[in-house]
Amino acid sequence: MATVTAWAAELRRLDADAWVDYLVEHSGLPGPRANTTLVAAAAEVADAGVVDELVRDGGEFPMMCAAAAVARRAAPGRDARARLFAADDRWRVREGVALGLQLLGDADPETLATTVRMWADDDSPLVVRAAVAAICEPHLLRSPEMAAIAVEVCARATERLVARPEARRHDSAARTLRQTLGYAWSVAVAADPGPGLLAFEALDTADPDIAWIVRENASKKRLARLL
Repeated sequence: MATVTAWAAELRRLDADAWVDYLVEHSGLPGPRANTTLVAAAAEVADAGVVDELVRDGGEFPMMCAAAAVARRAAPGRDARARLFAADDRWRVREGVALGLQLLGDADPETLATTVRMWADDDSPLVVRAAVAAICEPHLLRSPEMAAIAVEVCARATERLVARPEARRHDSAARTLRQTLGYAWSVAVAADPGPGLLAFEALDTADPDIAWIVRENASKKRLARLL
């Protein structure tokens, strides 16, 4: 099945206790790429009971789908569970959160904007990383307003990274955030180059982590052609 709609139709036919086996069978794992179209379908269709079944199973792909479903419904004041998924040790679960937030943005850009702004100030670098990864998706940045939010989130996330104590600047979570910032700025700036470039060029490259972030983004074709 090639589309979210087709997968969603199949999932709607299943009882909650049949989801895990179905998702695992069609996950595309083990392998280099998970079936993210199926994840998107699960995010749209799964209700609270299904999410609980997926979490009880605890497998990587069911948890990825659960994370996407919870993040798809995240909103200020009811996003605690999504934040927990965003800080999961498993990268596929964290990717489920980013995908779910992007689906939220497709349906409700204002709620996504509010959510990622809040998450950008979280104490966990992985939650901050989820905010950056979610908003820095080109198809979400088709208006100057959303592009400005992406730049704002990148700037705040960069500030959070370099404000960490030196002993914690290079732990696993911080490195994951830095890696995401290493491409996300280029997406945000390319969406609206005028104000985006001003913010990017104002970054303080005297800091070694910021210097690395600037170099990585400047090497991306979408930004290199603007510099």
